[in-house]
Amino acid sequence: MYEHPHFMDLSTIRDLIADDMRATDLLILDRLQSDVVLINQIGHYIVNSGGKRLRPMIVLLSALAVGYQGNSHINLAAIIEFIHTATLLHDDVVDGSDMRRSNETANAVWGNAASVLVGDFLYSRSFEMMVEIRNLRVMDVLSHATNRIAEGEVLQLLNCNDPDTTEDQYREVITRKTATLFEAGARLAAIVAERPECEEQALADYGLHLGMAFQMIDDALDYGSSDEDIGKNLGDDLAEGKPTLPLIRAIETGTGEQQKLLKTAIEKGGADMVDDVMAAIESTDAIAYTARRAREEAELAKKALELLPSSAYNSALAALADFSVQRSI
Repeated sequence: MYEHPHFMDLSTIRDLIADDMRATDLLILDRLQSDVVLINQIGHYIVNSGGKRLRPMIVLLSALAVGYQGNSHINLAAIIEFIHTATLLHDDVVDGSDMRRSNETANAVWGNAASVLVGDFLYSRSFEMMVEIRNLRVMDVLSHATNRIAEGEVLQLLNCNDPDTTEDQYREVITRKTATLFEAGARLAAIVAERPECEEQALADYGLHLGMAFQMIDDALDYGSSDEDIGKNLGDDLAEGKPTLPLIRAIETGTGEQQKLLKTAIEKGGADMVDDVMAAIESTDAIAYTARRAREEAELAKKALELLPSSAYNSALAALADFSVQRSI
């Protein structure tokens, strides 16, 4: 593998694909256009609200890592970002969230109905763009991915306020809800580059494990960070009764009294119990355990890259896996 992937920071990675990212951003803005003013307003608001564009970066880097020479990776990067943005709009309505990326959510500004409908617009626009690529396998992968994401959302809803949710059930939710889109984006890069099955699978495995690592750290940050670091309200997951891995682990390893407290908090959506819950999580190994599980996923992501040719793009993908687990906990 290419030397020293760990020395590549996010700005170096962005520099590597600066032209392609600019082209992707321009395409996103172009395809957001609608003669319905509210769609333009909400679409621009959420797309410009400070996201890292991690998913488009993965598509672009993956395509370049396997030597792709065309332009379809730009379209795919924009499609993946539109799908992601649509899921955010819908998620925030389902969760009743009022903060994301340190900004008010679209539903807090414009209301739930507008957010859901603009989310629908972004989904349907992404499917229009998929058709334009004229590749049946691209349609197959993306339609399957959006279906799995929807299943993940419903599974998460079923687990809400259920203190008996297991780590395996949690992993199933984040596999579908988060990792599926990472996996699809990386796989699509190999498909449009017409690479052999082994390289396609290597990139898909990379994306899947990276997505798992990323979500696990996100869930740890909900308990082990400040509001500024994560751009949302601390304890939001708890308020929504979501049994994420830090809570699941704290219930497994805590005292009888802590277990009772944590289970009650999940059942009732314990926003008013956040201090006691934080104390219980801090006195167990829950955050360290979650971070360790995330690092295992990041290592699997990097291992998958060993099947691909050595290059700066390959190194950048490996560095993104490191970045996903090195955010402030």
